[in-house]
Amino acid sequence: MNDRFTAADVPDQSGKTFLITGANTGLGLEIARVLARQGARVLLGCRSMSKAEAAVAALRSELPDADLDIVSIDLGDLASVRAAAERVAQEPRLDGLINNAGIMMPPRELTKDGFESQFGVNHLGTFALTGLLLPKLQETPGSRIVNTASNAHKTGKMDLDDVNAEQSYSALGRYCMSKLANLLHVFELNRRLQARNSTTLAVTAHPGFSDTELARHLPGWMTMFIPAMRLMMNTAAQGAWPTLMAATDPDVEGGQYFGPRGLGELAGPARRVESKPLSKDPVLAKGLWDRSVEMTGVDPEL
Repeated sequence: MNDRFTAADVPDQSGKTFLITGANTGLGLEIARVLARQGARVLLGCRSMSKAEAAVAALRSELPDADLDIVSIDLGDLASVRAAAERVAQEPRLDGLINNAGIMMPPRELTKDGFESQFGVNHLGTFALTGLLLPKLQETPGSRIVNTASNAHKTGKMDLDDVNAEQSYSALGRYCMSKLANLLHVFELNRRLQARNSTTLAVTAHPGFSDTELARHLPGWMTMFIPAMRLMMNTAAQGAWPTLMAATDPDVEGGQYFGPRGLGELAGPARRVESKPLSKDPVLAKGLWDRSVEMTGVDPEL
């Protein structure tokens, strides 16, 4: 397996279709650009239609023949997630679902369905979308589901007794918990797919330390250091490499995790990496799965 994967290593994607959530900016936009350049039909899943249309216009100015379409989706609103899944199910095929959208460290807020926003958007919205699109994905042999995780999962703790942070709230702690949930979800999903002998692969990736809009909720004292820290950060285009590897490298197997190969997995070309042992705990993963089905009303039936 390639251990120095970059956008230049993405193979031809002609005839394939990908849905990318959060595709109007940052990592999602860069992933969309590379996949479109390599011939894929790219569905940009976005909450803001004006930003989505601007992103499509920018991509088409660079790639006039790109096959692009917009899917309206708000991961903080399960009704929107269901509507988006119904729209995507009308596509002739779906080769890849790239669960890229997320939020990081906002003040405590609730989603439209009353969930703590980071757990609700980063995990529950992703869980619901994945479950609803699973039948469509399984129609296409070798399709892939890619969750975006983070190094932050390494300090994450899963509190299934207080998922909505009603007893206590730490913006950083809840972000780390949501990223741990993304990994637990993928590994449990992969176990269940393998038990059904499905050819659909569930994998995950993290971008390392990347310069994107995700940091907009960071405290002011932290953002002061960003200009100097850019010297050791991936650009958004470079941060997209692990996800592109997970989505397109022909040697990928279900349950694998990808990130930058540089020191501390902060930057550099992509390679296979390892998550912390807790992320692979089958008992915790099943507990999270069952709780997610209960909260979203979406049962993948695996």
